[in-house]
Amino acid sequence: MDCFVGSLGQFRNFKKDDFETDWIKVAECRFGQVYQVKFKLWPEKCALKCFNTTFRSSDFYRRIIEEAPNIVKIRFKYIASIYGLCNEATSMVTEYMSNGSLNNLLASHNLMWPKKFQMIHETSMGMNFLHSMNPPLLHLNLKTSNILLDDNLHIKIADFGLIFWEEGMSKTLFLEHLTARGNISYIPPETFTQCPDPPGITFDVYSFGILMWEILSQQKPYPGCSVTTVLLQVSRGKRPCVDMIPEHRPRECDPMIKLMQQCWDQDHKKRPRFSDIARKTEALSEVLKIPGSIHSHANGDENQKSNNPSQDSPVHKITLPGMPDLPSDDQRSRNNILSLLSKKDFGSFRQSVKKEHIFTQFPEEKNLLHYTVASGDAESVQHVLSLGAEVNCATARGYTPLIIAVLHRLHDIISLLLEHGANTNQKDEDQWTALHFAAQNGDDRTVRLLLDKGAAADAKEKSGWLPLHLACQNGHETVVRLLLSRLSEEAVGEREEAQGRTPLHLASAYGHLHIAKLLLSMGADPNATDCSLSTALHLSAEEGHNRLVRHLVKSGVNIESADSRGYTPLHLAALKGHTGICRQLLSNRADPNSKTLQGWTPMHLAAVRGHEATVVQLESQGGCVNAAGQKGWTPLHLACHQNQPEVVAKLLAAKAEANVTEDSEGWTPLHVACSSVSFPSVLHLISHHADVNAVNSGKVSPLHLAAQHGCVPLVKALLENGADRTLLDSSGSTALDRAQKCKKWEVVRVLEEECQP
Repeated sequence: MDCFVGSLGQFRNFKKDDFETDWIKVAECRFGQVYQVKFKLWPEKCALKCFNTTFRSSDFYRRIIEEAPNIVKIRFKYIASIYGLCNEATSMVTEYMSNGSLNNLLASHNLMWPKKFQMIHETSMGMNFLHSMNPPLLHLNLKTSNILLDDNLHIKIADFGLIFWEEGMSKTLFLEHLTARGNISYIPPETFTQCPDPPGITFDVYSFGILMWEILSQQKPYPGCSVTTVLLQVSRGKRPCVDMIPEHRPRECDPMIKLMQQCWDQDHKKRPRFSDIARKTEALSEVLKIPGSIHSHANGDENQKSNNPSQDSPVHKITLPGMPDLPSDDQRSRNNILSLLSKKDFGSFRQSVKKEHIFTQFPEEKNLLHYTVASGDAESVQHVLSLGAEVNCATARGYTPLIIAVLHRLHDIISLLLEHGANTNQKDEDQWTALHFAAQNGDDRTVRLLLDKGAAADAKEKSGWLPLHLACQNGHETVVRLLLSRLSEEAVGEREEAQGRTPLHLASAYGHLHIAKLLLSMGADPNATDCSLSTALHLSAEEGHNRLVRHLVKSGVNIESADSRGYTPLHLAALKGHTGICRQLLSNRADPNSKTLQGWTPMHLAAVRGHEATVVQLESQGGCVNAAGQKGWTPLHLACHQNQPEVVAKLLAAKAEANVTEDSEGWTPLHVACSSVSFPSVLHLISHHADVNAVNSGKVSPLHLAAQHGCVPLVKALLENGADRTLLDSSGSTALDRAQKCKKWEVVRVLEEECQP
């Protein structure tokens, strides 16, 4: 099994030596880490999912080894391919998806409706494929973090077949497996009720319904709710709020919402099958089908400008010519003509079309030429033009026949329209030219054709975006080269208006290394800042693009440049847990103790997000574990507040002060840990001599807080380590008084037992 197997569909156990040595960590999650690696024997990237010690020591990895030879055989357009295992690294070797997970995309970008519908449909197609197998392959782990995205934002479903239901398994154990992976929002109610049936295909349908809501709303379900609260509410029929889906939505969204609600129906027998879901989502997706781009999040409103330091794009909605409503009697003739186009009966169309049809006005000021171009038949377009159609006619939104042809990549028709005098620089209502659309789509053949026919490479749409901005954002290197050959040197540093981003900002934010190198070689300023004072290094460091960071550092970028919030690139890398990038920046003399305007150091930000490895890296290169931030809070305070016990342990091991008090109310880390009910953090603090009887400005002790929150293990741990139950807070209450007032009766019993001699 260790021999090299290059063909698809065959299982292989890889060696570490099969990969090049440059492993780039792209994600860290509950099961372990994901690395981007390259095969030595053929020039292709793959993803290495390395499982942590918890999974290695359980039956989990054993089951993966048993099932992998079968899973490897699964090949489908919307399913992420699995190549095999690498037992030396306790990992699975899978297809690499350059744009990461849908979970991250939804949090950082504002998707246009056509793209949302496309993603929903593609996911339904992938799930329909899994369920069509004999027997059906249940995913049981369907969620946005397991939906991956390729270069063009098409989806592939990952991590299927990794959660198992075994005969005789208890529902409680199965539920623990699910909740351990953070799946609580996606679990159907029958899983935690008295229903005795094992999970079936309707389990995945329910999860898909929640996933649909996340895509449509770009929100997270049940924010801030505990596991218990979610289970209770879902069992009572509560679902994520439909009102959180933006009001400004196409009418096609209403049937999509109805389908979503059917998927999460309380009665699992009423949920549709994926074969029906795929058919319905295809019909809805086709209505809105148009090449979509991604836009920076703007609080759910596509027309607002975003202050988010992540990537942004101009908002642009497009409605292509579609078949009009049923004709009245006086419309019968002209609509018969459109019917022939719709049926692709082009011969009959050309025979039937007459001069009077050419100038007929259809809804939204569309002309027959618009529909003929959209049909894709060049001979019919030629015929309509020969009858006198105006080649530059525009719809109500300004879409010319040329723009429609560019959007559909109809190269023969594009050439034909240009030969008949199509204006390459005519703009739609948002000031987009045909070149903008071609650049966004990466259609270098059309870009070359348009430029040769006089298209202005420096044309700006209403938000100041050049075609170059769009090509850089979307990673279309060939198009970038074509545009640069027609632009002045100044255009390389041109800023779009909304956020002041240059082409280099956009290429860096999206990790397009070769485009960034090209722009720098053409004189792009690596220290140019956008409206929030972010440089290209800020954006690439935040997004985790290691190689791009390395190149920008070599280009002479100012590593210590701070944005409008006082964040340096190191702050952003620490916040996101990009340990390798932190190491790079620190090795190039980035200040590990620089502070934001709120007084946070990179150590604070890594601690608050629970990035244990990053905390260790920062400390090893001079980061102060006792730095005081806003209101005197240290990294240890923040880690306790966010319930990050692993980080608490690392900070204490690095000599973090266990009894330091914050400025406003005199809380120690132990106070904070008790208030956050972080039992492991409390144990770590006690083992490092935290004062269990420390009182804050209100004379509140950790025991008061533990009792108030009703956490028996915390109360017992504090008492066993010398906590004084007789201490009175400023209101004269003991811990027992607080427990009684808050009706925490189990804690009351523990404290009363301690009272007895």
